[in-house]
Amino acid sequence: MKLIVCGSNGRMGTFVCRLAAENPSMEVVAGVDLASHGSAFPVFADINECTMSADVVISFLSPTAEALNLAMLKFCATRAIPLVLCTTGIEKLEPEIKIAAEKVAILRSGNMSLGINLLAMLLKRVSKVLHDSGFDIEITERHHNQKLDAPSGTALLLADAVNEPFSGGLRYVNDRSQSHEARTRDEIGLHALRGGTIIGEHSVVFAGYNEVVEFKHSAQSRELFAVGALKAAEFLRGKPAGLYSMIDVLEGSGVSI
Repeated sequence: MKLIVCGSNGRMGTFVCRLAAENPSMEVVAGVDLASHGSAFPVFADINECTMSADVVISFLSPTAEALNLAMLKFCATRAIPLVLCTTGIEKLEPEIKIAAEKVAILRSGNMSLGINLLAMLLKRVSKVLHDSGFDIEITERHHNQKLDAPSGTALLLADAVNEPFSGGLRYVNDRSQSHEARTRDEIGLHALRGGTIIGEHSVVFAGYNEVVEFKHSAQSRELFAVGALKAAEFLRGKPAGLYSMIDVLEGSGVSI
């Protein structure tokens, strides 16, 4: 499987390239990055200059690189190359993502971790039972002090999983500092902490009468996101146009909760 890695010299792109190099069935044929030092493959600052053929594009581009992200979407749609889109915090590009997905397969996830997505599958099964039994729902997330978006894409992924049985009817509340009133039953509280070098910690708390049920996931290395991205690339290869998720990857592997 031939790969183009966008953000190839960034923290996550470096993990993806290293793991792909260790896999005899994979080859990174090109990278896209403003920095091109030390790469075993050609690296382009402009994706439109890339002439290599590939089976899948994996992108960990920065969310602030809006022009690069937009160019990548158009590149994949024009060249009919499936895209594993790992970047979070790019909600402004939602219309362009949907347009591109009409022409090519795009797998998008707020978190590439297999564990997080298993948790999301589980939350879809339990959230209505607990909420209907009087439990309030709060989500906390902790990340390093350089993370730009808040709440994290993972927190929103988990909130969406909790909210799915309610057809999106629960409200997301990010800040109660100005409300000065008790929480209501239709809330999902979202709380972001930023500090140090925390890779990623997420907790979904169901607080009921005299009992608390908590689901927690801790990322101990960024490498796990690269592992998930490569599994997603394997899944996406040859898929028809449309939007896919990591849950599709898990279900395609026979996981059922």
